[in-house]
Amino acid sequence: MKNYEVVIIGCGASGVMAALKTKQKSVAVIDAFSKPAKKLLVTGNGRCNLTNKNIDKTFYNANLKTYFERVSQFETLKFFNSLGLETFFDEEGRGYPISNSAKSVVDVLSASLNKKADLFLENKVEDVEVVSGGFVVKTDKEVFNCKKLVIATGGNSLNAILNKLNLKYKSYTPSLVALKSKDVKDLNGIKVSDVLVTASNKTETKSEKGEVLFKDGGLSGIVIFNLSTIFARNSNFDGTIKIDLLPNITESELAKKLEDRKSLNVNLDKFFVGFFQNALANEIFKQTKINTNINSLNLTKEQLLKLTKTIKNLTFKIDGCFDNNQVYSGGISLNDLDENLMSKQIKNLYFAGEICDVDGACGGYNLQWAWTSGQIVGESL
Repeated sequence: MKNYEVVIIGCGASGVMAALKTKQKSVAVIDAFSKPAKKLLVTGNGRCNLTNKNIDKTFYNANLKTYFERVSQFETLKFFNSLGLETFFDEEGRGYPISNSAKSVVDVLSASLNKKADLFLENKVEDVEVVSGGFVVKTDKEVFNCKKLVIATGGNSLNAILNKLNLKYKSYTPSLVALKSKDVKDLNGIKVSDVLVTASNKTETKSEKGEVLFKDGGLSGIVIFNLSTIFARNSNFDGTIKIDLLPNITESELAKKLEDRKSLNVNLDKFFVGFFQNALANEIFKQTKINTNINSLNLTKEQLLKLTKTIKNLTFKIDGCFDNNQVYSGGISLNDLDENLMSKQIKNLYFAGEICDVDGACGGYNLQWAWTSGQIVGESL
């Protein structure tokens, strides 16, 4: 059995930060992966979107104001600068390493972590026991005894252990994820930009402007990822996505444009040439149920109205999500943790990062929660 003051389960962003910020000298970090902070390598399309200049509670499912007052995005970047990582904010406020490489982030963290903690990688945690004076953690390779335990894992990886410890948590659901729809089978590869997208379920409606990529069996893109949160937070991917293909003009302006296009004197299958891509035009006619085997001159006012409303409300039924999620929604409620993210139920058991019931929008918001929660836990150990 290996004895430590602190054991941290999870060598991702929050776990690494907790290890680097604790003043304890005897620290072990356990992870199933072969390298520290491995998931960071794929964040921000390989650039690692560290944080965002515009951190605000409105970007999250929980009010994190008091946590970010303690550890802000600017303090986080100062910390990375102290490790030798140079950073910058882009025009949208997203923070990146100046190298534009996630590997730079992993390299500086790994170099510091190797000096601060003993790493036990490729160790899968199989059991956690609460014992007198602390905890016993069993992996498939080692057994650890510690006085304080930090759980900083993501998603569903330790559900069985949370259940064994009788800890309440909201079920983990994929979030910031591409959405499945059987309605898009003829649109694979089509991309639409500067559109207004509205997601709706039984309890909530949310809109965002941006770009949508139609893929085989669904919809993707940052806008879709952000809107997926209304489904994830309800643990139910049942609803609709509506796309206003031309949000910068009104219905009446669009109706006038379509009326003018009647004079093109073409079959309807050519009506939108020079306006929309063919596959998108076909989808518009499909949703209006208008036969394209007629001449544009014969379009009725009712048909023009249908076309107008469909272009402003192209609708797709959502029936699930893909498995490429960036984060999970759900976890341990902040109400069950004290101000330092220690369990109110089990003394000296701390939680950081994604295992908490905190999820935010794309743009560095989730990583900032990882850095902030990790630092708060680390300094409290």
